[in-house]
Amino acid sequence: MAQTRFLADYRPWPFTVLETRLDVTLSPCGTRVRSALRLSRTGPGDLVLDGGKGLRTRAISIDGRPLDEADLSIGEETLTIGEALLPDSEFTFAADVEIDPQDNTALEGLYLSGGIFCTQCEAEGFRHITWYPDRPDVMAPFRVTIRSDLPVLLSNGNPVAAEPGSAEWHDPWPKPAYLFALVAGDLRAVSGSFTTMSGRQVALNVWVRPGDEDRAGYALDSLVRSMRWDEQVYGREYDLDVFNIVAVDDFNMGAMENKGLNIFNSKLVLASPDTATDTDYERIEAVIAHEYFHNWTGNRITCRDWFQLCLKEGLTVFRDQQFTSDIRSAAVKRIEDVVTLRARQFREDAGPLAHPPRPDRYEEINNFYTATVYEKGAEVIGMLKRLVGEDGYKAALDLYFDRHDGDAATIEDWLKVFEDATGRDLTQFKRWYTDAGTPHVVMTEDWAATEAGGTLTLTLAQSTAPTPGQPDKPPRVIPLAVGLIGPNGDEVRPTEILELTEPQQSWRFEGLGARPVVSAHRGFSAPIVLRRTLSEADRALLLAHDTDPFARWEAGRSLGIDALIARATGTADAGAAYIAAIGDFLRDAAADPAFAALVLRLPPEEEAASVIADRGLTPDPDAIHAAREALAHDLAAANEAALAGLYDAMAVPGPYAPDAGPAGQRALRLDALALLTRLDGGDRAAALWDSASNMTEKMGALGLLVRTGRAAEALSQMEQRFHDNRLVMDKFFGVQPMAAPPADAVDVARQLTQRPDFAWKNPNRFRALIGGLGANHAAFHAADGSGYDFVADWLIRLDPVNPQTAARMMSLFETWPRYDATRRAHAVAALDRIAALPELSGNTAEMVTRIRAAGT
Repeated sequence: MAQTRFLADYRPWPFTVLETRLDVTLSPCGTRVRSALRLSRTGPGDLVLDGGKGLRTRAISIDGRPLDEADLSIGEETLTIGEALLPDSEFTFAADVEIDPQDNTALEGLYLSGGIFCTQCEAEGFRHITWYPDRPDVMAPFRVTIRSDLPVLLSNGNPVAAEPGSAEWHDPWPKPAYLFALVAGDLRAVSGSFTTMSGRQVALNVWVRPGDEDRAGYALDSLVRSMRWDEQVYGREYDLDVFNIVAVDDFNMGAMENKGLNIFNSKLVLASPDTATDTDYERIEAVIAHEYFHNWTGNRITCRDWFQLCLKEGLTVFRDQQFTSDIRSAAVKRIEDVVTLRARQFREDAGPLAHPPRPDRYEEINNFYTATVYEKGAEVIGMLKRLVGEDGYKAALDLYFDRHDGDAATIEDWLKVFEDATGRDLTQFKRWYTDAGTPHVVMTEDWAATEAGGTLTLTLAQSTAPTPGQPDKPPRVIPLAVGLIGPNGDEVRPTEILELTEPQQSWRFEGLGARPVVSAHRGFSAPIVLRRTLSEADRALLLAHDTDPFARWEAGRSLGIDALIARATGTADAGAAYIAAIGDFLRDAAADPAFAALVLRLPPEEEAASVIADRGLTPDPDAIHAAREALAHDLAAANEAALAGLYDAMAVPGPYAPDAGPAGQRALRLDALALLTRLDGGDRAAALWDSASNMTEKMGALGLLVRTGRAAEALSQMEQRFHDNRLVMDKFFGVQPMAAPPADAVDVARQLTQRPDFAWKNPNRFRALIGGLGANHAAFHAADGSGYDFVADWLIRLDPVNPQTAARMMSLFETWPRYDATRRAHAVAALDRIAALPELSGNTAEMVTRIRAAGT
């Protein structure tokens, strides 16, 4: 088990790195890394460097004087040179080491992916390359020489020299080691250029494997739009002569913002109409933007230590959400972000893995790249923006960039610029960063009618349940956006923010002609659970007339989740009001297809289980699945003509385009098809599979054919056409266990693992299949424990090879305590088998220990 690290123990490193020079001679086995660090002392202490595992140290020197073993203290993870052996003035530490990239299956540090040398150094991967102060608050300019006979040799910064067999790169901007990158291989560039707002020309390249060039154009276009948007909205200009993106197949994360050399999982770069879905295109666009935006919020200003991770990630997620909202649909983007937050982060907050956005301790930092750090971190910034307003937010961000450019900053630094720019005291607001858990807010109403007009009193009461290590939860600052809708559907009071700061507060709305319906939590103004009593008729009114898109969608979602839960817990014919409200909604669905698709989509089974557990009941996955199937059938039967009309009307003529308009039409068409399939047994889906010219409609049809047991021919055709396309085959492996009937899904997954092309050491392929089964709620939580056992078997197999991916997949188990005793017993047995692995990695050990402890 790794040692626990505490925020309170932070101490600055007692040296400054004035310059880092690396000379790397590449070889699959025996890559030689020679480093020279020019250092200046800033405080007392020994020279302690990170490294150890995988390093074969050939030589260490100070100012050219070799040090022998007696001068060094080399542990498992550190090298220490005593203070007495170090010069008092500026000096150079040099190391000569060897490493074996071909054996690096953990994909941290320098490794090989399909013959391409590449790196992943965040969070602590650079220590697997050479001895170095591998911490984010140590920043230095880098000069890197790469030696290899491979045709393309890339590193951070600007190219300064190149000749056959070598290339030299210089990054003048100080950066921590986690932002170092190196790529070498047989690659092809899809190139362009960008002229910055000051008139500088920047060369842009998207590097891919030979044969993938025709699928890199959208990534390049997304990069150009991201650069332009960041200039226009935040005033941030790019600061190097070249920006490179490289796509690799083996990557533990989605992408990495290394300065000037972003390395991407190939699934977030490569796209063509016949190989990528609308969701893939939008995700590529968003992640390209996210990594580019890190150039300022993450690179130019980084985090002082890993406890501050949400500073760079939460802010950059917020920025990429703004970008997508601006170029697509703000309303649809907001709803999609809330769906993701509730599915991933609320679940995290409610379980054994709960932690604050800025934790005060951790064992393995790789386990804290979580929805809380990213998505909740973004929500906290969104709240801050609502509280200080557009002008206050702009003034604070300008001050942040001016004051902290070149710094390794903290959450305290971030909040201080807002206080200084706006004059607002954020002491209480800071609890959003330091306290775990999702606040629950109860809203109650009191209506008093008089001759002079009615008065509505709203009372809000907040509470947050205890989380691991944090039993007491003081009140937070919660901005709750509300409006009032009259009985005729007109808005009688526009949006205003109720700022809840106490355990309970009340607000009065006077001079009202009739009792209104409260449109609450508009825009999802805070990451909370809002509880209130609202009739089915009032929710139907909001779905039909609310002026706020999120509140409108939420009204329909609430009707749907109540209908689903009622059916799952014994009321077989529940849902009449929901079905009728959706029927009314469908009359105008074509006006905004992307929004309509979200309204039409039934709540997922996992969400129903979460709400049932939140109400103090025990969810039954099989009953929830049956209830959802029945509700979908009844919804389709009641609205068959309208759905059939939408399915036909939403067909997009002409060539494929991934833009928001046609993508919204395809989304609504496929959601209508999903309901119609309940009635026609898959006839329309089969016809669409045969006729579709794009992967969006192909995959939509295929999932429905898998669910109805009619997918054999379609799967055979898919494999025959795309057997050599690794990303499309990931879809092939993922859709089958995800969409299969729950009783069959584990067997389907097991059979897929027997295929020779189940390349389980590749993170994408592993996540597709194992994650696909995990997304099939009733299958993973099968009463006989087969889902738990299957996943546990594969995590046990993966952990010695790739601990980081294995540990992240452990989160599939985090909700086990909410189910019945039989399922809990099976889950505990599976978790205990993983925990008992003799050489279990620290990553997975921490996760299984925390998850298992939830049941004690």
